[in-house]
Amino acid sequence: MRRGHPRRRGTGRGRSPADALRRSAPRPVRGDPMTAQLAEPATRTWQADPYAVALRTGQGPLFLRRRDGWLLPLEVERWCAEPDAADCTVLARCAGPVLDIGCGPGRLVAALAGLGHTALGVDVTPEAVARTERAGGSALCRSVFDPLPREGGWGTVLLIDGNIGIGGDPAALLRRAAELTATGGSLLVEVATADVDERVEVYVEDGAGGRGASFWWARLGTRALCAAARSAGWTPYDTWQAAGRHFVHLTR
Repeated sequence: MRRGHPRRRGTGRGRSPADALRRSAPRPVRGDPMTAQLAEPATRTWQADPYAVALRTGQGPLFLRRRDGWLLPLEVERWCAEPDAADCTVLARCAGPVLDIGCGPGRLVAALAGLGHTALGVDVTPEAVARTERAGGSALCRSVFDPLPREGGWGTVLLIDGNIGIGGDPAALLRRAAELTATGGSLLVEVATADVDERVEVYVEDGAGGRGASFWWARLGTRALCAAARSAGWTPYDTWQAAGRHFVHLTR
């Protein structure tokens, strides 16, 4: 995600919005062994080609392939473009400081910054972070399961473009999102258009022979997401569709 927004000036001389966010990062704490197991394989995968190459060029094709041969196209060109009509419905629901988990090339983070929000992207791919910053957004290169700024203080947390799949364990991801979000805050999740609930081993491929290491991913439709969210302490607040994409608004 993201593009040609002008770079936002920091509030202090030579400082960017990310500087203040980095200074507020909590000290590392002993993490849950499960979250550590989830973070490491995914981090190695998304830092590797061909995903990083696609972000660098802003072009696909790029796919997630299951071991049975099933392919899920990844919309690299859309991620690297300006926010579309469906994205704008997400932006309109953001309140307070916003954390975009798995921000990719940063289209939403840059757009939020342009709207005056304090916004931070988190992504394990250096090229995604660099592209977000070039677009005028702020981002950190780390896993969502690492210590992050404003823990427990984000007004809105985003899991867009299928990022509920991160780590292949939606329950763990939803619990982590709850730790990051302020009481009364929101989690906006993009879900699969089909009524699915699956955890699958996949790898990224470019359609020309390039492929990354395998890792676990998840796909949830609206019903499955709402059930998992309730178990993680979230309350379903709203669902909506836009431009063929499906979303769920959860609250704490």
